[in-house]
Amino acid sequence: MQVSVEKTSELSRKMRVSIPEDMIQEKMEVRFKSLTREVKIDGFRPGKVPVRIVKKLYAGRVREEITGNLIQSSYLDALKEQDLNPAGRPHIHPVEEAAGFAYTAEFEVYPKVSLDNVSSLEIKNPTATVQQADIDSMVATLRDQKKEWKIVQRVSAKGDKVTVHFLGVCEGENFTNGKVENHSVEIGSGQMIAGFEDELIGLEAGANKAFSIDFPKEHNNKKLAGKTAEFEVELVIIEEAVLPEIDAEFIKNYGVEDGTMESFNIDVKSNMERELIQGLKGNLKNAVLDALYEKIEVTVPNALIDQEIESMMKPYQENAKKQNMSLKDLDLPRNLFEKQAKRRVALGLILAEVIQKNAIKVDDAKVHTTLEYMAKNYNTPSDLLDWYYSDEKRLNEIKQIVLEEQTVEWVVSQAKMTDEAVDFETVMKKQAN
Repeated sequence: MQVSVEKTSELSRKMRVSIPEDMIQEKMEVRFKSLTREVKIDGFRPGKVPVRIVKKLYAGRVREEITGNLIQSSYLDALKEQDLNPAGRPHIHPVEEAAGFAYTAEFEVYPKVSLDNVSSLEIKNPTATVQQADIDSMVATLRDQKKEWKIVQRVSAKGDKVTVHFLGVCEGENFTNGKVENHSVEIGSGQMIAGFEDELIGLEAGANKAFSIDFPKEHNNKKLAGKTAEFEVELVIIEEAVLPEIDAEFIKNYGVEDGTMESFNIDVKSNMERELIQGLKGNLKNAVLDALYEKIEVTVPNALIDQEIESMMKPYQENAKKQNMSLKDLDLPRNLFEKQAKRRVALGLILAEVIQKNAIKVDDAKVHTTLEYMAKNYNTPSDLLDWYYSDEKRLNEIKQIVLEEQTVEWVVSQAKMTDEAVDFETVMKKQAN
């Protein structure tokens, strides 16, 4: 076997592999002999077909089969011989040869990643504490979660829940599958297309209204994207929110047995502080990743970007299938995902280099501590631990999280860190995004 490699760009390679005819013939002879025991030909008993007959009938098919197998095996051997690490699948092209067989394999290789700039990274380390105003805001949120709805006889306002019948038409075609009936909408929640909920304000029960909405160009339904739709709405019921009193019963429902406001505040603060620890850790991780992506230059293989885009598109495609939507109508252009996919791949390559260069291994004690923290909110924490430790695949998911945290810790230990005071809300909003 002869191998030659041509560098066609920074990461692209074109490898030519030539296989001598005698190797092909040797493997074909072995295959012909096995076929004499497998093929059924009129006039011959099973297993007694002469080799010369098999050769005459199956020579072309056997040669194609052998060369196909040789491509797979020789490609891997050639990569090893040339010390090449391909990124993604190769594009194979057979080459005409007077004797023997040859092919070219075009592919990209993994880039070299330099960590020389890590020590010069400047990263802000967010710091925060839970203040009384944060606790008051959380209590208000918990109160809002327990609200009930009461039917009212007045015009609708922001914050009300309304029940509506509606239908939508775009370019003469109904896209709501007829009329949607008894649909609940909390005005101002943002659950409907932008502008729809605003049109529901100021209406009485029984009122009908027609209005137009412009769909954004990036809307995932191709038939509606960038177009104007006409809606007809009938408002059926108006309900206003009734917030519960923060009394002993309310407090006990959140697990505070003595029902006092003092104990409730202490419990809420404790939970918020646990959330804050995770939020600060997530904020710091994102700051580290942002700094790595900005300062560590890495050429990303297109093959890996394509794979990442496919992975990012899958949830949208699966959701479309559940809604009986055609994937053609989904219209997910590559450029919608390309920027984020490139970032993900680049950071994956950088973190992999950090792990490899520093021989970072998963700390099993940290894995156990992580699982214990996750299990705190369960009635029987041991059940969650058993669930993870009983399945290697599930446990590996946690190990990957811990390994990434350890990698971030290494970067933090090398970079120039500066504390930055922020508030609880800012931390949690960043974490949510």
